[in-house]
Order: sequence, then structure tokens, then C-alpha cells
Amino acid sequence: MSAAVLTKPHSERHTRSPAGVTLLLAFCLLLLLMLSLVKGAVSIPLQALPNMVWGDIPAEQVELTMWQSLLIEVRLPRALFAALAGGVLALTGVLAQALFRNPLAEPALVGMVSGGALGAVSIIVLGGGSFLLLAPAAFIGSLITTVCAYHLGRRYPGVAGLLLAGVAINAICFSLIGLFTYWADETQLRTLTFWNMGSLAGARWSLLAWLTPWLLAGSLLALRYWRGLNALLLGEREALHLGFPIKALRRQLIVLMALLVGPLVAATGGIGFIGLVVPHLLRMILGADHRHLLPAAMLGGACALVAADWLARIVVMPAELPIGIVTSLIGGPFFLYLLIKGRPA
Repeated sequence: MSAAVLTKPHSERHTRSPAGVTLLLAFCLLLLLMLSLVKGAVSIPLQALPNMVWGDIPAEQVELTMWQSLLIEVRLPRALFAALAGGVLALTGVLAQALFRNPLAEPALVGMVSGGALGAVSIIVLGGGSFLLLAPAAFIGSLITTVCAYHLGRRYPGVAGLLLAGVAINAICFSLIGLFTYWADETQLRTLTFWNMGSLAGARWSLLAWLTPWLLAGSLLALRYWRGLNALLLGEREALHLGFPIKALRRQLIVLMALLVGPLVAATGGIGFIGLVVPHLLRMILGADHRHLLPAAMLGGACALVAADWLARIVVMPAELPIGIVTSLIGGPFFLYLLIKGRPA
């Protein structure tokens, strides 16, 4: 009986085949990646992509050489980084919602993103611009704020406690970020202003080489928690009766989320609402079984951030919008809709 409960929690509402939805999301991600590679301030012919990636272009073909450099050095690492970051943000959104047993939980709303940003900003202003320093500082900031939100939010039933804790923690973090910004010099100020709004402009192969193994390993580890996440949906007492060590499970999930979000925030700045919108939409389609929801959320988050990054690059060409503005313009109204509707997925 316990196996059936963990496989199909009571809140599950299947309306689509999980395999079909996953394949559709994978196909959409492939199409969005292709669109991101060929469309922008400079358009690249789709038929020329194979030769640019695998072929040998003669040096005298200046236009093709320029396109190849743009594709390999700028657009390809940025598109792959957008897919990786979006997948991780959506995955941590699912983890947060199960951990807090609250469908409105999301890394940015509970202070995890602002905590990571505070840690990274403090390092930038104090003179340590190396990513090897930014990532641990962002992890520590994310971990502290998540633990605080979790314990403060549990003091009040329902949505109110978590939201109030998130509002307070975000306010404190943003105030401290503002203080560090006041202390920053002119060069640091320009960096912080753009970074705080979220950006993938810093994507490069060296960054991907460092972050990809870390984030993929953490994501694969998170996928193994699907039974525990299903048990958490049933309530703490029921999960204990099913044999899950709830306290240890909570600690592991909090540390895992901070390990994923912290380094990502250090690289991208604040990108909100991916972890809120994508899990909600997919939960409406697939139900609450985390065996299917976790991988689907990763693909859905990757699609969402690749699309948002492409929009950020083309809306005000040849300049670009900070990607955090694009995700907030879409995610903010959706969040208000959930609150007004009063029946989140």
C-alpha cells in the first residue's frame, strides 16, 4: 500500500501522458535552441549551421567566418547556459514547493535568490571578483535565508507565514545589497546594476565547464528524492509512518537547493519566477507525482529561460534587456493570477 501511495499521491490529477509531455517538451526545447542560435541582431541561415559547427570554413569567406565566430563563441554557450539555468531553477521550484508544502513557494519568493545575491554582492564590493569566491558566498547566503524562511514560515499555517517570511527576508537582503551598492565604486556599480537584474551575457565555455558537472550532478541527485517528495505531500505524520526520516530529508533538501541556486545566482544574478510558473503549469498537466514532475520541470524550465533569453535579445535590438525583467514581466502577472484565483495547483 505504501508503494502505491508514494507513486500516486492523493493530489495527483493526470490529464496528459507523462511520456508524451516529456517528449513534447524536449522537442520544444530543441526548436527554441535552434531559434536562439539563428535569430538575433545578426541572423544566421539555418542551413549553414552544420558547416559552422562541424565543417571547415575557408578563411576567405569573411561573412561565414564571422557567423561561425558568433555562433561558437557567443550564442551556443549562451543558449546551453540558458537551458541549464532554466532547468535548475524550475527543479528547485518543485523542491521548494514540496519541502514547504506550499504551491506558492519558489527560490526567489522565500529569499534564496536574494540571499545568494547578497553573498555574491558582498564579495564583489569587498574586492573578490573571482567566481571561485562568488559561488561559495552565494551558497552560504542562499542556505542561511532558506533555513530562516523555513523555520519562520512554519510558525503560521497556510500561505501567509511563508510569504511574510519571504517578504521580510527579501527586504533585509535587498537593503543590505543597497548598502553594499552605496559603498561600490563606479566600475563595481555598473556591474552590480546589470547583474542584479539578471543576465546570461557572461555565459562562456569556461563557465559552462565549471558549472555543468556541478549542476547536473545536483539535479540528478534531486531526481532520486521523488519518493520522499511524494511522501511530504501527504503530511509529516504520514511520511513518518511510511518510514521516511523527515528531519534528515528536510536538511538534505535545503542544502541541495542552496548548492544548486547559490552558484547559479553568482553566475546569472537574480532571475525570478521560473521556479514558480513552470512547476505550476506542469502540475496542472501532469499532477503531483514527482517521478514525472521533476524531469518535466527541468525541460519546461529550460524551454522557458531559453525563450526569455531570446526575447531579451531581440526586443530592443541591438541592445538587450536584462533577462530578469523579462521573466518578471511574465511571472509577476501569473503570480497575481494565482493569488486572485485562490486555488493554486
